Amino acid sequence: MSESRPYHHGNLRAVLLVNAERALREKGADALSLRELAREADVSARAPVRHFKDKQALLNALVLRGYERLGHALQAADDRGAPLELRLSAFAQAYLGFAVDNSELLELMYARKHDPDASEQMTTAIDRTMGGLRRVIMEAQKRGEIIEDDPERLTLVVAAGLHGVAALTVNGALARQAGMDGARDVVHHLLRGLTPR
Repeated sequence: MSESRPYHHGNLRAVLLVNAERALREKGADALSLRELAREADVSARAPVRHFKDKQALLNALVLRGYERLGHALQAADDRGAPLELRLSAFAQAYLGFAVDNSELLELMYARKHDPDASEQMTTAIDRTMGGLRRVIMEAQKRGEIIEDDPERLTLVVAAGLHGVAALTVNGALARQAGMDGARDVVHHLLRGLTPR
């Protein structure tokens, strides 16, 4: 790495994160390198250390940004006045859209979720995403729209169904529109059950 490269950059942290997310999509997390990101940003090899002490700190920052973006997408899709099925379907489709458009990032987000060193900031960001689904379920329970049961267990069931459809779509087993339709179907059948009435 040439020592003639500048140490300072107008907004190096943001540039590093954008380039890191692109590299994540193209090459995967194992190929991420602070040295390579510095070269792409045309700064010295030591410059990124001011923002990320090591590669793990960079990955943590990517995960945090991912949860923040997913949280915003889910909040934007949530219409608290809508009937439960439409509300959950909108939530499901927002999740699926994020998963398909950011599959490598979502995989990294889930890999980091249970890291014992996860910061309070990351815990808050995680709660804004899956906590949003839990709140929808708890509100529906209060209105008598779904069964009284442990909201954590019900959230897990709904989240597993939605993530399953997202995984099938990301892996190419379902086309994007079929995945969107499938997310609505999962919500419909979860709310109505599969047994004849």
